[in-house]
Amino acid sequence: MQFYKFQANGNDFILVDDRKGLFSAGREEIARFCNRHFGVGADGLILLKSSGSYDFDMAYFNSDGRPAEMCGNGGRSIAALAYMKGIAGKEMRFSAVDGVHEAKIENEIIGKRIFDVSLKMQDVREVKMFDDGWFLNTGVPHFVKFVSRVEEVDVQRLGREIRNDKRFAPDGTNVNFVGIEAERLFVRTYERGVEDETLSCGTGVTASALTAFFKTGKQTSDIHTRGGDFRVSFRKTADGFEDVWLRGPAERIFKGEIPA
Repeated sequence: MQFYKFQANGNDFILVDDRKGLFSAGREEIARFCNRHFGVGADGLILLKSSGSYDFDMAYFNSDGRPAEMCGNGGRSIAALAYMKGIAGKEMRFSAVDGVHEAKIENEIIGKRIFDVSLKMQDVREVKMFDDGWFLNTGVPHFVKFVSRVEEVDVQRLGREIRNDKRFAPDGTNVNFVGIEAERLFVRTYERGVEDETLSCGTGVTASALTAFFKTGKQTSDIHTRGGDFRVSFRKTADGFEDVWLRGPAERIFKGEIPA
């Protein structure tokens, strides 16, 4: 099986061109591919599949081998691969479990290796406020908690506790710890399915930017993570948030093969 390894601000993925529909690995095999000691190592595996209506379809699996709804960084990475392989042009549409997405290749920073990619996320209609944070779905569920010293948060311990909180049963939630620094957000994310802190999370920084609007009353488009920087833009309406775009780099690291 041929694959491509991509990273998007430290969130890394195994990408497979499966337009012929030959990929047959099950949950345990996918988990082994994603294992950093016994496999390639990745936060998730993504299949690029043929589509009858769009440029392609996207199927995403977390590193535990389970199918997941959506991944913002993964969506930007698969869009970069589709452009790199000539499957789509600089502007494209693809379907994922959460619906149809648009993506744009804004720039090729280093030809055919690093891409500046914008991804249109789903509209967000409902944001729930709790005493300790906010809950919303930006393709996958996210809990957002604002903290004063985000660098000092024990993301592994606190993230796991909130991820498994009975409020979010049975499936749990991703958890974001957010610090506001002048005109910028600093986001750290505990990802469900990875069950650990990841260097960045596209749906997580999107959720953080939207909830920061309620806290500050304005758009904070510049977002910093341990893996790199993002830009998030959106339009606030009476019904929620529309025209939500996530922008950042996606880099092709290498190409390889896994024995069949």
